[in-house]
Amino acid sequence: MAKRKMKENIIRKTAARLSIPFIQLYALYVIAHGELGPGGGFQGGVILGASVILFILAYGMEEGVNRVKQWKTDVLNSVGVLLYGGIGILCLFLGGKYLQYNVLPVSDPKLASQLGIIGIEIGVGITVAAIMITLFIETARRDEK
Repeated sequence: MAKRKMKENIIRKTAARLSIPFIQLYALYVIAHGELGPGGGFQGGVILGASVILFILAYGMEEGVNRVKQWKTDVLNSVGVLLYGGIGILCLFLGGKYLQYNVLPVSDPKLASQLGIIGIEIGVGITVAAIMITLFIETARRDEK
């Protein structure tokens, strides 16, 4: 019985180990191309968070929590929100409206808008991924008790 369970774990772990990098690469692609087509920070963040959840499901809660400590998700939550809010406040300080990207200190207003949107998408993606991971871990821990 123990050998059978071990084989199942090997297959599950190998499949996860091989697919997680591609899932994360696709998530970064979705985040980076959000202003040009379908996708963006929220969708890419969900995909990125799902890749970490897949790791936890494949390797177990204990290994997942050892890799993704609570302080790390807390920091990522804060960084994402600060990036989003920081870009908006920077626009205010430069004389524009909140999230009016064309006032950013870049030579071309169109480039400033693109860079501002990419920064916002990255901030949203980081925040959504960290919140998904936190919600999954906290819900799974509650069910263990």
